[in-house]
Amino acid sequence: MSRRPQQLPAVHEAWLPREHALYRPRHSGRQRTALICALAFFVTPTLLWVFGARPAEIENHSLKSFPSFSDGWGMVTDLPEWATDQLIFRSGAIQAADGISRTLFGESAPLDQGGAPKSGPLPGSPPPPPGAQPPVGPGGPTNGDAGFRQVVEGSDGWLYYGYDAEAKCSPTRTLAETTGQLAKLRAAVEDSGRQFVLVVAPDKTTMVPQHLPSTYPGKDCVTSATPELWNRIIGQAGAVDLQPYLHDAQRKMNRPIYPSNDSHWTDEGAIVLSRQVAEAIRPGVTRLWQTPVFGDYTIDADLPPLLGKRAPKTNTKYELRPDGVDDRAAEPVDNMEDPQRRTQRPLPGMVTKKTLLYGDSFIKVSSRYLTAAFSDVTLLAYHNQRNDTSAAVKAFADSEVVVLEVVERGIAAGNLPFLQDGFIDSVRTQLAAKPIR
Repeated sequence: MSRRPQQLPAVHEAWLPREHALYRPRHSGRQRTALICALAFFVTPTLLWVFGARPAEIENHSLKSFPSFSDGWGMVTDLPEWATDQLIFRSGAIQAADGISRTLFGESAPLDQGGAPKSGPLPGSPPPPPGAQPPVGPGGPTNGDAGFRQVVEGSDGWLYYGYDAEAKCSPTRTLAETTGQLAKLRAAVEDSGRQFVLVVAPDKTTMVPQHLPSTYPGKDCVTSATPELWNRIIGQAGAVDLQPYLHDAQRKMNRPIYPSNDSHWTDEGAIVLSRQVAEAIRPGVTRLWQTPVFGDYTIDADLPPLLGKRAPKTNTKYELRPDGVDDRAAEPVDNMEDPQRRTQRPLPGMVTKKTLLYGDSFIKVSSRYLTAAFSDVTLLAYHNQRNDTSAAVKAFADSEVVVLEVVERGIAAGNLPFLQDGFIDSVRTQLAAKPIR
């Protein structure tokens, strides 16, 4: 006689009497603890948001926007970064971890290990160009994340941006390849009858090295790669050399031209950039310039947030009178992800050609003075969240002068969108179809 297989109960096993052989509780003690923790993790930020708390930008980049369905699988891969940026209590947690580490171990918490953002101060860096070689440092292939810090702590409280070193240890292109691509871009612009100006903003580690620690990750790369970089970028790529003018400004001020806790230069550096760019376009144009002091201002520095802190920096603000009389300094441009055009009545001492300033955050922090030097100027960042270069190609075609500004670490890394053959080919095609006579 065959036995019928035992039938499962008609109700959930958690609803059976405890004495039943198949009884299982719905949640064990550990499960309940995990559920309570998960509930607290997700509900607490929501309640904080309801009562007015908002996530802050604490890592030198804009908060990640919610991924779009149009991104395809990119929506899934971008979700973790978006979720991390939206944690309201994240800044406090970072500060607490750093405080505990310094109290117990006498050193900062390793919150910034694993390499600095490849974009430099601006967000939205593209991935390495298709076909790019593996990272190659002066001593051969290197691991770009091996021990690098986003912030290098120097003497007397000075902070340096760690990617200054990492970029020179782990470039995606060699310097020879980078200068070769820059030469192609220059030719594409100049062959159309337009003027092309390349200017490189020195890293803080290059301009103010005296406060760097005696040893730090990437020091050997910085020491060996920096001289070659400047020789190539000036001698072969034809870049405007700002270093002597910045050093001269430091001597006159009797202080460094970079703040101790920020990766960007002070307003004096911004004026140097504005003057030298204008002179490169039209020699002698700045002979009437006057830049009297306007006053001081204080804003948040950009390096302390990478350590989970906040700290101010105080700079001196200036007027810029192109004709020696009328002040044309304006409020800085906040957002350069889309073209920002500024026009005004021309004065003696101003560049009157329609100019594109295509660059990074050094253009942004200098925009108060750059816009004063031109009667018709467009500012545009070469890195943007959309990784879209079509607006840049159009801006090239709409201009008589193209000024390309790049920070030194960007040149060293080589991971720049305008170095890609596709971008250069698009520029050549569109500019050739709209030449300047």
